[in-house]
Amino acid sequence: MQPHDAQFAQRTRDSFALQPAMATLGVSVEEIAPGRVVLAMAHRADLTQQHGYLHAGMVATALDSACGYAAFTLMPVGAGVLTIEFKINLLAPARGPLMRFEAKVTKAGRTISVVDGHAYQHDSGSSERKLVATMTATIMTVTGRDDLRH
Repeated sequence: MQPHDAQFAQRTRDSFALQPAMATLGVSVEEIAPGRVVLAMAHRADLTQQHGYLHAGMVATALDSACGYAAFTLMPVGAGVLTIEFKINLLAPARGPLMRFEAKVTKAGRTISVVDGHAYQHDSGSSERKLVATMTATIMTVTGRDDLRH
């Protein structure tokens, strides 16, 4: 998979930085490659459900963003990215303390792309991690709309 421009990584970081939701959750970009994005966040008590696990909605939000930006890395300059749908499987409680959201484009299309994502929990400094959720997302490339650029 080849990006449309040499500045795809910076363009992806710049677009990601425009999302107040990701800032609220404390999600950051760890890695960007053509068709692949890795996001990270720390488990926080204010983002949990009643049992102290990271709320499923928070996991879904971060994984959705990872999938969208994985597709975005392959989109032309000036395109916008929107999720059409996603399916998430919650496999284990998200306890943290650190979370990693990895997404990779499975099929890049001119207008529609399919992306698979995985959410892992792990400890700081440990290479051992546990899969807590998977996602398959359908992502749309939007062109010709100034209100949906980035």
